[in-house]
Amino acid sequence: MTVTPPPGVAQLPRDKHGRPIPWFVHVDGDGVPDFRVIERGRIADAYRFERCWTCGQPRGRHAAFVVGPMCAVNRVSAEPPSHLECAVFAAQACPFLTTPSMVRRERGMEEHAKPAGVMLTRNPGVALVWSSRTWKPFKAPGGALFDIGDATATRWFALGRTATRDEVLAAIDAGLPALREMADAEGAGAQLDREVSRALALVPATS
Repeated sequence: MTVTPPPGVAQLPRDKHGRPIPWFVHVDGDGVPDFRVIERGRIADAYRFERCWTCGQPRGRHAAFVVGPMCAVNRVSAEPPSHLECAVFAAQACPFLTTPSMVRRERGMEEHAKPAGVMLTRNPGVALVWSSRTWKPFKAPGGALFDIGDATATRWFALGRTATRDEVLAAIDAGLPALREMADAEGAGAQLDREVSRALALVPATS
């Protein structure tokens, strides 16, 4: 499915395949992007200068995060927000987000800093665009994370199109064991139960 990029994304440079290179992506000295790697300083710049994480243009306070289904549970993102239209484009066009069988390649990543927090490296198969006015950064081991706040709107995607209720529930169920293990280790099982219930209220009503 071909997705028309929003204006900010349309102005981005392209890779050899013609794909837009998001603003946050590291580009080496030969101009070759590594879509797995965040350019040094981009997280701080996105927050400090209120830039869209995807296109790099001025963003404003009302913004949208592109997150996995587990972020609907803990309401934490390792990445800053984007314009809503840029976030939707990413959820519809990013190869990793739209191809559940795609795995994250780790080769060559040893020399790059890891993101803050604990990242689930699995491909969730479902992406969530979370609009919020109440998000904020907070310090975490290894850097900063983002409390994505209360959602003013949510949109779920799978395979680049609107996700079904069954797809969303399956993605949440697949990710919960890892969160459950961490919560139990911290004695926070009851809190996790409350967060899961809160997340399930945001799942689409019908398949």
